[in-house]
Amino acid sequence: MHGPNLNLLGLREPEIYGSTTLVKIDEILKSDAQKLQVSVTCLQSNHEGVLVDKIHSAREQQHQGIVINAGAYTHTSVAIRDAISAVTVPTVEVHLSNIYTREEFRHHSYIAPVVIGQISGFGVDSYRLGLKALVNYLS
Repeated sequence: MHGPNLNLLGLREPEIYGSTTLVKIDEILKSDAQKLQVSVTCLQSNHEGVLVDKIHSAREQQHQGIVINAGAYTHTSVAIRDAISAVTVPTVEVHLSNIYTREEFRHHSYIAPVVIGQISGFGVDSYRLGLKALVNYLS
């Protein structure tokens, strides 16, 4: 799952987020998933409620886990935090940049206390490592 503004990857502050587009990240994740013998469903939304609804549906749709970059909602959304906590689907939080070396307001994650782990600062590899970690956790 990709949160707000991540649809602008490749254009938005490439010195922070890199030049890889979201479409390419999704392609990489699908390729990695195939190698790991799992499947992934990718979703990006700039709307908090859409992300909450998708988290809620994860259990119903029998998803075994979630990898989420909630973007700015990481630092503001109790709703996303509560949705992750409510569905009890193992979740990994990822960030392209190291949120702890950036602006002070980015240092706090509402999501971190309810996920199995957090990976940040490795660019696209944060997603790849998050997927691999989730698959290993579920194995």
